[in-house]
Amino acid sequence: MDLYPLWNSIRIALISTVIVFFLGILAAYYIAKTPRIIKGILDVILTLPLVLPPTVVGYLLLRIFGPRRFVGAWLFEQFDLKVPMTWWSAIFATTVVIFPLMYRTARGAFESFDETLAYSGRSIGLSNPFIFWRIRMPYCKQGILAGCVLSFARALGEYGATSMIAGYTPGKTATISTTVYQLWRTNDDALALKWVGINLMISFIVLLAINLLEKKEGRFVARS
Repeated sequence: MDLYPLWNSIRIALISTVIVFFLGILAAYYIAKTPRIIKGILDVILTLPLVLPPTVVGYLLLRIFGPRRFVGAWLFEQFDLKVPMTWWSAIFATTVVIFPLMYRTARGAFESFDETLAYSGRSIGLSNPFIFWRIRMPYCKQGILAGCVLSFARALGEYGATSMIAGYTPGKTATISTTVYQLWRTNDDALALKWVGINLMISFIVLLAINLLEKKEGRFVARS
């Protein structure tokens, strides 16, 4: 049994989760401070990939990074870099798809933060970076961690956008989701069920981690 799809799926999910961790926190932190109307508009734009069909997201990415499109052609001419049908092109797809999950979770965590703690910190001369990393982030860490775990789980199971831009090449771009589909197409139900079982086991562990984080956060709020 070739385990490349498992390794590739985990690699793509981890890299995508790290990317959206920073982008999601950055967007959530600053957008949470914006006026209500602007916040609503930005929310719609940034959350749109969450409600779009993944295949539509993949199609739009192909329109951007395709070899005959402006960005794709420029990357190929300048760096000899062809984006579609590579394992790392799936990172673009999964990052776009899971970004709303991280952003919404982080924004909710930041909005629940007691701003009097930040005001108190500034009153005694603490810098904004110190307040952010040593006060705000620890206070919101349970929600942010839950967002990371949920984003990772979604990235691990991504199929639609990934199949559009990365395709399926055994040993090169195959992921768990695309492998299950290809095995189903070739009537290899026995191997497909093995991959389904692996995916179910990973999903169970991820959901268990989310539940543990939520219970821990609940106990923290109750003590507070």
